[in-house]
Amino acid sequence: MSSDADTRPTVWVFGDQLNRGIGALRDATPSSHRVLIVESAAKLAAKRWHRQRAHFVVASMRRFVEELRDAGFDVDHRRADSLRAGYHAHVADFAPTEVVATEPASWDGLELLRDLGVTVVRSNQFLCHYDEFDAWANGRRQLKMEDFYRWQRRRLGYLMDGDEPVTGRWNYDDENRERPPKTTNPWPDPQRSRLDDLDRAVLDDLAEGCWGAEPDGTWATSRLAALSRLRHFVDDVLPMFGPHEDAMVERSWHLAHSVLSPYLNVGLLLPGEVCDAVQDAYDEGRVPIASAEGFIRQVIGWREYVWGVYWLWMPGYRSMNALHADRPVPPVLLGEAPTDMNCVRNCMSTLHDHAYNHHIQRLMVLGNLAMLHGVDPWAMTDWMWQSFIDGAEWVMLPNVIGMSQWADGGMMATKPYAAGGNYIDTMSDYCGGCRYDRKQRVGDDACPFTTLYWDFLARHHDLLVKNPRIARQVRASERLSNLPAVRERAVEVRRRLDDGSL
Repeated sequence: MSSDADTRPTVWVFGDQLNRGIGALRDATPSSHRVLIVESAAKLAAKRWHRQRAHFVVASMRRFVEELRDAGFDVDHRRADSLRAGYHAHVADFAPTEVVATEPASWDGLELLRDLGVTVVRSNQFLCHYDEFDAWANGRRQLKMEDFYRWQRRRLGYLMDGDEPVTGRWNYDDENRERPPKTTNPWPDPQRSRLDDLDRAVLDDLAEGCWGAEPDGTWATSRLAALSRLRHFVDDVLPMFGPHEDAMVERSWHLAHSVLSPYLNVGLLLPGEVCDAVQDAYDEGRVPIASAEGFIRQVIGWREYVWGVYWLWMPGYRSMNALHADRPVPPVLLGEAPTDMNCVRNCMSTLHDHAYNHHIQRLMVLGNLAMLHGVDPWAMTDWMWQSFIDGAEWVMLPNVIGMSQWADGGMMATKPYAAGGNYIDTMSDYCGGCRYDRKQRVGDDACPFTTLYWDFLARHHDLLVKNPRIARQVRASERLSNLPAVRERAVEVRRRLDDGSL
């Protein structure tokens, strides 16, 4: 134990709070506080993490330890069996007068801090705190993201002219759904960093159960490198972000997406500085309004909306299962089976190589397949959490339970995001090179998405026919002359998904 003269208070920093400006660390100084950072062996061993995701989190934590020590902080960087064990060992060794922590990003994390008696400081890692979201949501019959987004625009001032949006329009969704060029590849590659000894040490320490390709330097693991990624996006990529943000192409895994979400989710970047950079670029005439608005919508609209509903509806939200789905995640999504479905093969190849898919790939290919198949929503949530570079419970629960699996029965999305092969063909170039025919519902060559889509509508007929946003499609399924054959084929498709032979 340290001497009584050195029993300073401790700031406990979690692995997704890696920024000097966040919460409890913001006002701490080397002379006034010690810092505790715990690497939990139990958390690393608990899931089948993508290798790049595990490396990103651990390497970012260790670089932040170095940054704090360079700034003069006394950092107790512990590798412990669990966060709880690390806390108790720290207290035993240093006897701090108080342990202070910023509100964590998970329900269970907050419960842990309360159980340990840790002083909790309000988080400033989001632009809308969850109690502000709760106040906005109070009394509303439905929590529409568009309403929240406009409220955020007005209170934060982004892309506003007084109380109205610049140009007089709130969104540019129509302009941001263009098909990409067929042959050219105009999207700049993401920046890369050279791996160093710290990276190699992290990879050596990772659990054997990890999967996916080793890091190639795409994902920054320091604040300085993340800021460089932000500048690169704003200067070189953002001008072309908007038009193709919903497109999917085989020849590019990133298109003009920012790929900044991992840095926002662990604190290497903060949402305000990201949106400020985009606002400045728009004000200077360097980016069109459609691209600036489309990106800011993703940050202050969707991202903060997801954060808000997570806290509003937890802890019961993670057990929702309105469609009574109970199948396991199929082998093709676990990377344990090949597939002839070109869209799924392409998304899984990207996931293996980069721990990443953009939002439409996650929602309308991988998530759509899981819902049509009937995958247990918590199993799907857990799989996405451990597989994607930007995974976190607060991110994945609403996006999977609410959006891609419609397991909350419409609390978030007014209809299930179910679609057959025609939608995928409209938004991508995947179907042209696929051995399955998106137009066919039955037969060996029928697109599994198309077959499962019509079966899904029939399987959940009584529930979905009451939903005005999808009732027309449900009634169309009633009129299919070959519906019995479609449903018979669907049984075969689901069997082959389960055994990894599709």
